[in-house]
Amino acid sequence: MDNLIRVLVVDDEHYSRDELKHLLGEFASVQIVGEADSGEDAIVKALYHQPDVIFLDVEMPKMNGMEVAKALMELKKRPLIIFATAYPHFAAEAFRYEATDYLLKPYDEEQLQQTIQRIEKLLANSSENEVTKPLGKLAVEAEGEIFYLEPKEIIYIYRDEKVSKIITTTQSYEVRTSLKELESRLIPFSFFRIHKSFLVNLTYVARLTPWFNGAYEVEMVGREEMLSVSRNYVKALRGRLEI
Repeated sequence: MDNLIRVLVVDDEHYSRDELKHLLGEFASVQIVGEADSGEDAIVKALYHQPDVIFLDVEMPKMNGMEVAKALMELKKRPLIIFATAYPHFAAEAFRYEATDYLLKPYDEEQLQQTIQRIEKLLANSSENEVTKPLGKLAVEAEGEIFYLEPKEIIYIYRDEKVSKIITTTQSYEVRTSLKELESRLIPFSFFRIHKSFLVNLTYVARLTPWFNGAYEVEMVGREEMLSVSRNYVKALRGRLEI
């Protein structure tokens, strides 16, 4: 396999993350693109880094590893999940979420090597079967018609009760498609979730303004309204925007 395996390490214990990163660092085919210390942070980092594989702890406060895996299954481009935990009794449940492997702590280096080999084969097969096609337009149905939108002309999308509203440089559209589905279809383009109800085209972000409790508001080029940025997304948003 020519490309490196992009890995996200998720564990609420700093020592465990460091240990796993050290062990993974011994494999020339692995590139660690990020780490997360909670389930909520794992989802944000997964959307931001687009990893091939997530090594995911099970026992974490608030949002555990199983809940994270369930949320990631909704993505159009799903990463491979490797559960890494000290508890063997979660194994049966783990494979309900299509886990690629289940590693027990303390890590066995031989077992980890087998896991990496399995990942390499899966990703190699996926690359061979992937059909390359040019990036197209976003097809949306509104008012009984199908409109084909250029993603580069979409400024932002937001969810309003039972409809998603797509704001473009020239007009707006109301569609029944969920925000999550629109987000997954726009993964190849420069879109980013800033709030549970807002998806923005990073190309049009003009200014971030502090609001309250660590949250921000964002100003979009050509628009007067300010959009809310949840504090959980601020760091990742700045990471995508800034050079």
